[in-house]
Amino acid sequence: MAMSYRLITIYTAEEVRSQGRPLLEAVVEYVKSLKLAARCVVTRAMAGCYETGEIASQSILTISYNMPLKIEIVLPAAESEAVLEALETLVTDGIVAVGALDVRSYKTRQNLIPRQIKVRDIMTPDPQRVRPDTPLQDVVRLLLGVTFTSVPVVDRAGRPLGIITQGDLVYRAGLPLRLGLLAESEPGRKNSALAGLAGKQAEAVMTRPAVIITEDQRLTDAVDLMLRQDVKRLPVVDENGLLTGVLSRVDVFRTITREGPDWEAFRQRDVQVENLRYVSDIMRRDSQAVGPDTPVEEVIRIIDTDDIQRVAVVDPEGSFLGMISDRDLLAAFAGKGQGFWDYLSCRLSFKTSHECSRELRQTLREKTAGEVMKTDLVIVGESTRIEEAIRLMVDKRLKRLPVVDAEGRFRGMVSRESLLKLA
Repeated sequence: MAMSYRLITIYTAEEVRSQGRPLLEAVVEYVKSLKLAARCVVTRAMAGCYETGEIASQSILTISYNMPLKIEIVLPAAESEAVLEALETLVTDGIVAVGALDVRSYKTRQNLIPRQIKVRDIMTPDPQRVRPDTPLQDVVRLLLGVTFTSVPVVDRAGRPLGIITQGDLVYRAGLPLRLGLLAESEPGRKNSALAGLAGKQAEAVMTRPAVIITEDQRLTDAVDLMLRQDVKRLPVVDENGLLTGVLSRVDVFRTITREGPDWEAFRQRDVQVENLRYVSDIMRRDSQAVGPDTPVEEVIRIIDTDDIQRVAVVDPEGSFLGMISDRDLLAAFAGKGQGFWDYLSCRLSFKTSHECSRELRQTLREKTAGEVMKTDLVIVGESTRIEEAIRLMVDKRLKRLPVVDAEGRFRGMVSRESLLKLA
């Protein structure tokens, strides 16, 4: 079955410019920005002549630096008129022709990250940094005021020596809670946590050496490095080894949502897209789930021992009701007294639990998952496309998404880590 496509051909020359840059670059960038099921090919001729009388040749005696160019654009017929109108403005010197094209098949392969993108194109430039002798209290104050949870440590010249992560602060420095929870706690508790870091410096707890990437490397190389080294952020250096930026997983995901076309729209135009991935391909199916009557004490135990740090709440048929995180637990017991906070913060920071009062333990057994769970959540189905899951995580600033089947039954979780593996 033939598909209705058009072939737009532009006959121009190397020296022709549009909007201050070579015409061929302007046209290629314009076609790319459309995110249509379209391809663009630029061909440089060996010789030719123009209506002005100029002759272009590669002959050694009459070598020319203004060789003819042919730019071809294949695209669905329905979009061709709008594209032709734009090209009338872009093409300042040349011939624009259009004709019908009998397309018998159209096949392509999904790539979430375009290969030409370099680290420097999407990194966060001029990032926050600390020195080896920076007091650890200042490091924590810095991280409590920003959205990221790690910071590079550099020498006097600005070369990365290491990095301080949230894990370093909890396991090596003795921070009682992860940064997100500590930021939401009362001032007195923050001050107490900071006081416990007195006398310690950045170099005492930083992870070294720093896993770095150079700014001229491809983004796909950076993603591979993140996965191999199991890191969430990479310090970026220039050719002299000086820190110039930081690349995070969120930077990668934003690029995917910004650069990627609508692959589902391609399929609707009968384009065969290979390698399409869905949430069902990558979700974790071993995610923990409890019933709404499960005591909070049991919920805390599960969160304490599970790396996902989330527990789904489901009814007897497995239908998804809500989710409980460590943040939900601390919010549920806010204002309930020192004992609740000490017990929960102790458990949720992965430290050994202390003895708690019989009254407190009884309360934890009486409070149920259904009473503390969060229900206003973003959820996805098993058939949700990977790029849509990424878009939701970026837009909503989420780290994990619950996954349900067509009947609303809980099936698992999707995390940033699992999404990165497909990028």
